[in-house]
Amino acid sequence: MGMGGNMRILVVDDELSVREFFEILLKKEGFDVVSAKDGLDALQCLRDEEFDLVITDLNMKEIDGMSLLKESKKTQPEVPVIMVTAFATTDSAVEAMKAGAFDYLSKPFKIDEIKLTIDKALEKKKLTSENRALKSALQSKYTFSNLLGESEAMQRIYDLIRKTAATRTNVLICGESGTGKELVARAVHFNSNRKDRPFVTVNCGAIPENLIESELFGHMKGSFTGAVANKQGLFEAAHTGTIFLDEIGELPLQMQVKLLRVIQERNFMRVGGTETVEVDVRVIAATNRDLAEEVKKAAFREDLYYRLNVIQVKLPPLRHRKDDIPLLSEFFLRKYAHETGKDIRRISPRAMEGLMTYDYYGNVRELENIIERSVALETSQEVQFESLPGNILHPKAQHEDFSVREVQDQLETGSIALDDLMEAFEKDLLLKALEKTRGSRTRAARMLGISTRSIRYRLKKHGIGDVDEMREAGLDVLDEATECGDEDSGAEDSVVSDSRDFVRK
Repeated sequence: MGMGGNMRILVVDDELSVREFFEILLKKEGFDVVSAKDGLDALQCLRDEEFDLVITDLNMKEIDGMSLLKESKKTQPEVPVIMVTAFATTDSAVEAMKAGAFDYLSKPFKIDEIKLTIDKALEKKKLTSENRALKSALQSKYTFSNLLGESEAMQRIYDLIRKTAATRTNVLICGESGTGKELVARAVHFNSNRKDRPFVTVNCGAIPENLIESELFGHMKGSFTGAVANKQGLFEAAHTGTIFLDEIGELPLQMQVKLLRVIQERNFMRVGGTETVEVDVRVIAATNRDLAEEVKKAAFREDLYYRLNVIQVKLPPLRHRKDDIPLLSEFFLRKYAHETGKDIRRISPRAMEGLMTYDYYGNVRELENIIERSVALETSQEVQFESLPGNILHPKAQHEDFSVREVQDQLETGSIALDDLMEAFEKDLLLKALEKTRGSRTRAARMLGISTRSIRYRLKKHGIGDVDEMREAGLDVLDEATECGDEDSGAEDSVVSDSRDFVRK
């Protein structure tokens, strides 16, 4: 034992010698000890004072240990209770544990066993208290239904949610995948006067096109093959509450017309039905597309866009609010340490530095996956740098993926040098080909459709040299990676040309 400090332990036993034994042992370890001569006395102590641990005899007159355990769970539910008895039987142990006892000790006592059991019980109490304090702090200061962040960008989001929640106005939430669009929708709903009413989520991109109308508005028996009974739609299910239409940009144009009517008229007809169904539903939509651009391309109805986009909440990607990474990481660490039953309390400074330097194109969802993986692999009480995934461990091997999204990011922040982009994309393709072929230039050239002479030229141009240099860049290469065979001396296919086609698409 070594916690001591201000921790208070209540010892309950009708034998004076047992109470004195625990008082001497526990005070020697630095604990504040309160003794009770019976269950009635102990109940009064629990009502008057707070404790970190209760150690009670099982067999006492009037109020026995089992009754005291149950009352303790009502009065101070987080306080662990250790049962003590001279009559150690399997039945009494099982009964005590089922009733919520932390552990079970039998007389005659073994000092080492007592110390170990008390340490474990107090550690559990400490973790429970820390988790409760963290959850309370997050809920009061940083979160709306687990939406986390303390950056300036997120504070603006919280302020907008507060203002929006009080109305019945439609909301459009924009942001990349993994930024937490559904969490914002839930935050709006659960901070509104509809919070006790239904919240229905619809993924517009996950429903087959021929079933969307039936899913949203329901159908009548016999209206189509397979309609064996009347079915209520999701709009009906959301009546008086909120419907969240995720990935609204995936909704077919024909369904956009029908959705517009529901929003305007607040009624609809089931598929195959003749009666109008009235609904009172707040609509919150979300998309990772630029709907304004979709409107220009006639891929999304302009009138529906303006109906949905009354209030727009634009979620910033995690790479644009890196100040939130420590808070998010700590939250996910607590979550997965609890789920796995691991005593992992912190993230090492070096690991946090790695997390802070990484760009999360999967956003908060990617960070959560990284922390979950790290907790699963970690064997110490601290997430070490080595437990992080390879793309964080080897930043040199983190060759940029020049996707359309990243190009758009660069365009949003200013101008873009097309020639530089083509060069970087070519280098990225070369490195990926070498990675797949473990450094074989001949096979990499074949994969890219160019000659070995061409790949040697391009590798030299980008400063990608011998085996040692490739390994330093984070590639797992074979020693024969320096092979110089020239199997294909035909005309070179231009990687740069291919990359231009990619960017145009």
